[in-house]
Amino acid sequence: MTDIFVFGSNLSGVHGKGAARDAYLSHGARYYQAQGLQGRSYAIPTRGKWIPESRTFHDLSFEKVKRYIAEFVMFAHINPHLRFNMTRVGCGNAGFTDTQIAPLFKEAPSNVVLPKEWETYAGR
Repeated sequence: MTDIFVFGSNLSGVHGKGAARDAYLSHGARYYQAQGLQGRSYAIPTRGKWIPESRTFHDLSFEKVKRYIAEFVMFAHINPHLRFNMTRVGCGNAGFTDTQIAPLFKEAPSNVVLPKEWETYAGR
């Protein structure tokens, strides 16, 4: 089974901090690719696009983040030969909480390995 590192990204695909930087440096994530499988990693957008004037990112609504997570869960279901090692997507720079994000993975298949902090919230 191939291990895939799952991280939170921004819609600009600038993988400069946290787990996104780790994905770029160690797991084949590609700059300017904001979503999906890339190398041995999978990006789930949890932040908006980069705003150069303010040197920050647009926020993504919780509803949009939920949709990106649902797309990932569907991808995991149709790729049982891959093992997805989740980071706490959305719970760092994006500012969401474990109690908001973890339950969104309740329908994730067994090939999605959740962070220990999420197991209770996700019903595992």
